[in-house]
Amino acid sequence: MSELEIEMLIKLGITAFLGLIIGLERELKRKPVGLKTCLVISIVSCLLTIVSIESAYMVPTRPDINITMDPLRLAAQIISGIGFLGAGVILRRGNDSISGLTTAALIWGAAGIGIAVGAGFYFEAAAGVAFLIISVEIVPYIVSLIGPRKLREKEIKLQLHIKDKDKIVTIITALNEEKISIKNIRIKDLENDDHLVQLRVTVNQKRLTTDVYYTVSKLEGVRTVEIESL
Repeated sequence: MSELEIEMLIKLGITAFLGLIIGLERELKRKPVGLKTCLVISIVSCLLTIVSIESAYMVPTRPDINITMDPLRLAAQIISGIGFLGAGVILRRGNDSISGLTTAALIWGAAGIGIAVGAGFYFEAAAGVAFLIISVEIVPYIVSLIGPRKLREKEIKLQLHIKDKDKIVTIITALNEEKISIKNIRIKDLENDDHLVQLRVTVNQKRLTTDVYYTVSKLEGVRTVEIESL
């Protein structure tokens, strides 16, 4: 086995290990793009980068023709190609919220790690993975503890059926007293003289959705409650 082949195997091994770290983080969160996908992306990105660099120097020179090749030409196309995978995991849910952006970004990051290792930037690739995991796992936890109040809140969608419309103002006041902040309200009259009140509220991130449900369902005048954590 030649020195070049040994170096190539080392690069593929390193990028597989770094891709494994990113993939495990997504796998533990039960995301659609997990361990296997991140491994494939990082390893193939590294392989294409190696091929791109090595092929640029393998072209025989001719005195009558000036041939120049970009060593990272293939690697440049990896970034745009990964966009198709990223777009496939970004979803718009029924409640108008967008999910999958972090997973799409980490797909792009896995490709970048593979390119960095393929080009020989081992330390930079390892540091990149470390900062990625810190950014995705540790920083949000710290922000939830000491960050601004808005960053320590979560949104909840409520649907209340209320019989007496005179109780609506009383219920809204009671929600504010229970530290349930109302961001948006929509009221609709139903055929059976009931009133549908749709609310988008914010509560402390540590507060359980079930606790909000029990609190709202006990309010006088509320007949039924439908709750959804956004």
